[in-house]
Amino acid sequence: QVQLVESGGGLVQAGGSLRLSCAASGRTFSGYAMAWFRQVPGKEREFVAAIGWSGDSTRYADSVKGRFTISRDSAKNTVYLQMNGLKPEDTADYYCAAGRRPSSMRIGYDYWGQGTQVTVSS
Repeated sequence: QVQLVESGGGLVQAGGSLRLSCAASGRTFSGYAMAWFRQVPGKEREFVAAIGWSGDSTRYADSVKGRFTISRDSAKNTVYLQMNGLKPEDTADYYCAAGRRPSSMRIGYDYWGQGTQVTVSS
């Protein structure tokens, strides 16, 4: 089992920045690919970014490329999502996930956190 706890969400004005953190505990963190997804009430949970177990491989949704950066610190068992240039359409609940490969598909992930809310005001 892997337990994931997100933090860092909040209210920010458009154009601002936030950094989300996801602290992992339980089984070996370094063996898992990690990802961020987001969900707006009434809509499907959508892929945001993923990073491979070594940190060398990353992938992003087109909507966040050039604005968001995913990274991981294996010594701290933590994955981060640096979000710059935030837009009102980035408003959502953000979820951290752990899986075997840095997939963009929800089905590729075995463990999920409870989410952290991000609100971007215009």
